[in-house]
Amino acid sequence: MVLSDISIKRPVFATVMALVLIIFGLFALRGMAVREYPDIDPPAVNVSTIYRGASAEIIESKITQVIEDSVAGIEGIRTITSASREESSSISIEFNLSRNVDAAANDVRDKVSRILSKLPDEADQPIIAKTEADARPIIYISLFSDRLSLLELTDYADRYLVDQMSIIDGVASVNIYGARRYSMRVYLDRMAMAARNVTVQDVEEAIRRQNVELPSGRVESNTREFTVRADSGLRTAQQFRNVVLREQDGYLLRLGEVAKVELGAEDDRTEQRINGVTAIGLGIIRQSKANAMEISTGVAATVDRLKDSLPTGVRMEVTYDQSKFISQSIYEVFHALTVALSLVIGVIFLFLRSWRATLIPAVAIPVSVIGSFIVIGSLGYSINVLTLLALVLAIGLVVDDAIVVLENIHRRIELGEPPLLASLRGARQIGFAVIATTVVLIAVFVPISLMDGNTGRLFREFGMSVAAAVLFSGFVALTLTPMMCSKLLHEAKEEGRFYHVTEKFFVGLGNGYGRLLRRSLGTPVVVLGLGVAVSIAAFLMFKALPREFAPIEDRGAFFVIVEGPEGSSYDYTRKNVIQMEKVLEKHIKSGAVTIVMSNVAPAWGGRPAPVNSGFVVVRMADWDKRDVKQQEIARQVFRELQALTGVRAIVVNPPSLGLPGAQSPVRFILGGSTYAQLDEWSDRIMVKAQENPNLLGLKKNYQPTRPEIRVQIDRDRAADLGVNVETIGRTLETMLGSREVTNFQRDGKQYKVLVQAPVDQRVTPNDLNNIYVRGSNTGGKLVPLASLVSIQEGASARELNRTDRLRSVMIEASMVPGYTLGQALDYLDGVAAEVLPPEVRISYSGQSREYKESSAAIFITFGLALIVVFLVLAGQFESWIHPIIIILSVPLAVTGALAGLLLAGQTLNVYSQIGIIMLVGLIAKNGILIVEFSNQLRDEGQGIYDAVVNASIARLRPILMTTIATVFGAVPLAFASGAGAESRAALGWVIVGGMTFATLLSLFVVPVLYLLLARFTKPAGFIARKLSELEKTPDVEAGKAEPAE
Repeated sequence: MVLSDISIKRPVFATVMALVLIIFGLFALRGMAVREYPDIDPPAVNVSTIYRGASAEIIESKITQVIEDSVAGIEGIRTITSASREESSSISIEFNLSRNVDAAANDVRDKVSRILSKLPDEADQPIIAKTEADARPIIYISLFSDRLSLLELTDYADRYLVDQMSIIDGVASVNIYGARRYSMRVYLDRMAMAARNVTVQDVEEAIRRQNVELPSGRVESNTREFTVRADSGLRTAQQFRNVVLREQDGYLLRLGEVAKVELGAEDDRTEQRINGVTAIGLGIIRQSKANAMEISTGVAATVDRLKDSLPTGVRMEVTYDQSKFISQSIYEVFHALTVALSLVIGVIFLFLRSWRATLIPAVAIPVSVIGSFIVIGSLGYSINVLTLLALVLAIGLVVDDAIVVLENIHRRIELGEPPLLASLRGARQIGFAVIATTVVLIAVFVPISLMDGNTGRLFREFGMSVAAAVLFSGFVALTLTPMMCSKLLHEAKEEGRFYHVTEKFFVGLGNGYGRLLRRSLGTPVVVLGLGVAVSIAAFLMFKALPREFAPIEDRGAFFVIVEGPEGSSYDYTRKNVIQMEKVLEKHIKSGAVTIVMSNVAPAWGGRPAPVNSGFVVVRMADWDKRDVKQQEIARQVFRELQALTGVRAIVVNPPSLGLPGAQSPVRFILGGSTYAQLDEWSDRIMVKAQENPNLLGLKKNYQPTRPEIRVQIDRDRAADLGVNVETIGRTLETMLGSREVTNFQRDGKQYKVLVQAPVDQRVTPNDLNNIYVRGSNTGGKLVPLASLVSIQEGASARELNRTDRLRSVMIEASMVPGYTLGQALDYLDGVAAEVLPPEVRISYSGQSREYKESSAAIFITFGLALIVVFLVLAGQFESWIHPIIIILSVPLAVTGALAGLLLAGQTLNVYSQIGIIMLVGLIAKNGILIVEFSNQLRDEGQGIYDAVVNASIARLRPILMTTIATVFGAVPLAFASGAGAESRAALGWVIVGGMTFATLLSLFVVPVLYLLLARFTKPAGFIARKLSELEKTPDVEAGKAEPAE
């Protein structure tokens, strides 16, 4: 007894099964997390090390290479990248997606701990964190005050806000931007020091010696005990001024006589401005695997709680929240879901013209979709944009099986069968086709679920969500649908005027199709020739379509990366950033932009950025409050900023699919053995690339043009005078580089004591000549540094980069609108092949790497999908010919999909490519209906020609219904608007174009192919009948058994 028979005979049981699906589906949905995308964030561990006073070259050789060599053998590493800068090393280790980030971090800690003895003694211990090296905040919180100074505001944030934000689940760190942290600034007057025979070392030693906090024991008696605390620490500027440097002939020489001491900012060369107003910013950086939505919820709750306790005159607000786009895009997909549901139900009613009949597939939709959450939830998936997109498309798919069953039962009722009998026979008749189409659609997503890398992980949830919905739709179509048909459908009776008018149309449509079909079957060469021409057109359109990794989405914000000339000052950069704010001011007045957040020399990852750099976040108004798209404003701002010639301004639209923001899309990496060679090779690429007007903001991350003063020490002269080389180096470091000597306490918190020469005494290279040191062979007298060193001006690179343990130089660029990432990378690949020697290793990063990897994976997946579907069909039809007939309609679908993309101005990207793979299963459904019904008619004794004609005409209405339902289910995606609409549109147009075009042609191509190829097959019942006849013959071994001994 088949499943449909049981459901019709036991309607309560069929209803219970549907209710169970709904209840368990809702229960699974309740426990699912909400996030933007599936968990595709690569497990990343960062190792950062500080080595004060060391150059980038020393950092690379003594720290970066040592640590890289130690961690390189850890299992599951995808890439290792590093940046060696002056005084700091940063190594980012990205692991394969399958690697647990906590286990990876533990492995890194273990490896690093084993080589600590190989690192310089003066270097700080490496800090290991579960985040990327240059991770950007996902949320910015700004503090304003008209009463507190920036020093006081920073101190308040440090004391009371940072810890509150840091304990939120998923937060890796909280950085303060535009910070002015308290410090005790000791500005040494070199002339006063020389006059009093005082060196830098004298000052540092005196401060350390007299600023100590030591336990002093206790005093006990028989009845009481006192703790003794020596108040020996220094806390105020006056106390530091009174530090005794030396006693001579009863005179105490104090620090205040050779230095200006004041409570000031640790670093005043950074600033954050919100719409032109100076502020302090808190940047919330998430852990590499954390959920941005959950962090945002926690931050919002914390901000609301803390607002009531802020000091008078202090205002706090969230100025940028990445999750706002996430929640809005999820809302838009939910909206598309409801629109698709309404459209599909409308289509069903238009064809069936009966609310009773329409109710049947309308019930199948929520049962199948909600039931799919049982599978989605059990696999640990989340509610995200892609799973919801899958369910939007599933609206048009899950109804297909119910439509096919319903239409067949409805047709039999119209032919005169009672509803109960028609339901029983109709469900049996169409059962195999339902199972076949369900299995084929599920089989299409098997290759998608096997894809490697980020793209595979990304669309695994998409594919499995569609597959789960289709699986349950097949189940519902064979259980609930025939049962409801037997209860709700009535015997044929006189219908109303609307029915008769529409019926004339459908009858005329069927008759017209029949005439065209017979003509096509009479001229198969013409039809097949048209199919070949269409396939050639698909190839040409594929070559013509621009390619990229993912569409640029309107995410409600864009970034401006600011770079001044190497060697330019903080004041120079700040002045140019303020000029940019004035350019952007008109967009604020227009209402399109709400917030312009400027950061001058921002401290990414807690590490001060170069003072010639800036970063601007431009936040757009909400999507429903503006008519212009983010991309259009970004394009306009880029043109306007080109008028500012003092700095380079690169406008960057944030990427989608979880890729790091504020990066140029083109990231082309050259790897080699020496930076000199890499510099020469990258210059060759740059010269050629600058000839391409479609590449914007070309730059490379190795620029040996940073001005520097090289101090050459006369070692023999220094030895004669008894001056230690280390003394010279430490003196220069203190006077010019702000050396941290010790700490002091203020209101229970530790702050730095920084010793340095005042700004006016370190303006030109000649100022180095007025610094003095003491020699052991000079009788205690000071020696001018000018007599021990020579000064030479030169240039060097600000940072030295490595990729996968090779020295590397990365070329970055953006593209003009209409010029895609694929075109840019193809151009650079061609240039590299032309101008570079073969020993250069070429790799990619960011969007460029994902594009390259996904492009190769998609082709393999598409081919694998065809093979899997072919094998599934072969197994179901027990034939090698029938699958060929069905599979040959796939090029028609691809042609329609590519035509849809071209007409809509879309690109070939991961979304459209996944849609094309889906079409393999979708268009196969139409072929299955025609081939299966033709086989049934042949089995009943009809000839091939009559069978295919009658089957095609009989299946016309369900094919049109299912196709239009699928197309209308995708229409809300194709015509999407709002947050993230661009990605939804790419997928929607593939389905709309592919299904529409392929269905129109496959209605003729599939019957022609069946007519030509079915002669090489036997009717489905042929083997069964032959075996039945042969079973009647006597068993040849009967009676020949050997007698038992």
